[in-house]
Amino acid sequence: MNDSSDFSKTNNESSWKTPMAVAIAIMVVLAVANGYLLVRVSNLSTDLASTRADVTQMNTAAAASAATESETVKGLRADLEAAKSEANESAGKVRNEARRLTKQVAAKVAEDQQKAQQLIDGELTEVKQSATSAHEKISGVSQEVAAAKTQIDTTTTQANQTAADLKQTVSDLKSMTGDMGVMSGKIATNATELAALRQLGERNYFEFTLDRSKTPHKVGDIQLVLKRTDPKRSKYTVEVQADDKQVEKRDKTINEPVQFYLAKARQPYEIVVNEVTKTQVTGYLSTPKVHMARN
Repeated sequence: MNDSSDFSKTNNESSWKTPMAVAIAIMVVLAVANGYLLVRVSNLSTDLASTRADVTQMNTAAAASAATESETVKGLRADLEAAKSEANESAGKVRNEARRLTKQVAAKVAEDQQKAQQLIDGELTEVKQSATSAHEKISGVSQEVAAAKTQIDTTTTQANQTAADLKQTVSDLKSMTGDMGVMSGKIATNATELAALRQLGERNYFEFTLDRSKTPHKVGDIQLVLKRTDPKRSKYTVEVQADDKQVEKRDKTINEPVQFYLAKARQPYEIVVNEVTKTQVTGYLSTPKVHMARN
């Protein structure tokens, strides 16, 4: 009976102690939370005060900066106005200088154009004069060409006539037997006939004039010495020096083929004298074109 009473008493005490403990715990938590909140609020208040002070300082600095900037802007505006004024003044000077230079350049251009026109006029005058002179020269040249053509035609006619005369002269030339009994080729008795012989081209011809002298006179590839002359009888005596030999041809007459042989030629060399005076003779030496030693 007593045990049951004790158990009931114990249960009753447990039933009211548990809520009490919970309430106390809640109160403790709330106290701690309040304390934290009070500390946090205190810190926030301090931060807010500091922030307000910083804002106030920034506002003061901003006001000072705004004042400074206002003064700077005023200064810049003043400088800008001064620069505009100076620029306007400089622009005016530039415009005036440009106008002056434009007038100066225009005057120079006009002067140069006038000089150029004068120069062109002068050159045109010279060209016209040159053209007139050239026309006169061309006319003169045309006349000279016409005269030259006439002269050429005349010369051609004369040349053709000379050729015909030479051909006739060649046909008229006579052949004679030389002093060595060998039939000679055509004999020339004057310069015209000698020119005709040269036109034939069969032999070489060397003209000469010999004075009476003891000194040999070279004619072609031989040497001649005129010993005597007899103009009354048209005779002469000549010494031939060739092949290291000396051969005297005595009392030969004009236009007579005086013949002699050299070791290097099969055909004879011939001397023909066309004129004899007291002191000299005139004629020519005829030699073969082809040299070939005789057997």
